[in-house]
Amino acid sequence: MRSIKNPFLHLDGYNCFGCAPGNTIGLAMQFAEDGEEIVSTWEPGELYAGFKGVLHGGIQATLHDEIASWVVFIKLETAGYTSKLEMNYLSPVYTKNSPLTLRSKLVRTEEKKAVMSTSLFDSCGKLCSESTAEYYIVTPHIARKMFAYPGLEAFFEQDTPAKSRP
Repeated sequence: MRSIKNPFLHLDGYNCFGCAPGNTIGLAMQFAEDGEEIVSTWEPGELYAGFKGVLHGGIQATLHDEIASWVVFIKLETAGYTSKLEMNYLSPVYTKNSPLTLRSKLVRTEEKKAVMSTSLFDSCGKLCSESTAEYYIVTPHIARKMFAYPGLEAFFEQDTPAKSRP
């Protein structure tokens, strides 16, 4: 597994509810790449409860949507926006059963559309919700212009080249 860094931190006006660490009411999600999947571990806290320690369904949908977008960034090396999100709520997500783990992977691409599957697990490993997210994807040129997409290399620490031996 390798950590993914957030290359948008330096952008003026960057305040994403899902992933901006400076958004005081946001989710401040962080991501890693694990083979074909993008993974996020997240601590909900009571601020995001809908009722008596149960994570609000809208927050769950936001978590699914956000991690799917990072699949587009990393696996397709471009950007886009949500065109459809289908949620399946399987079990209440208790905020005390954290951290939560989200996993997302690319299922397929069709012309200008990407389809991702996402899963949310509680700290006991129980699958609590899952979704299918469809994103309209743009060309890398448009991604740079419209969404400030910095290119795949900006999401990872650069390896230090090995010194050659004499």
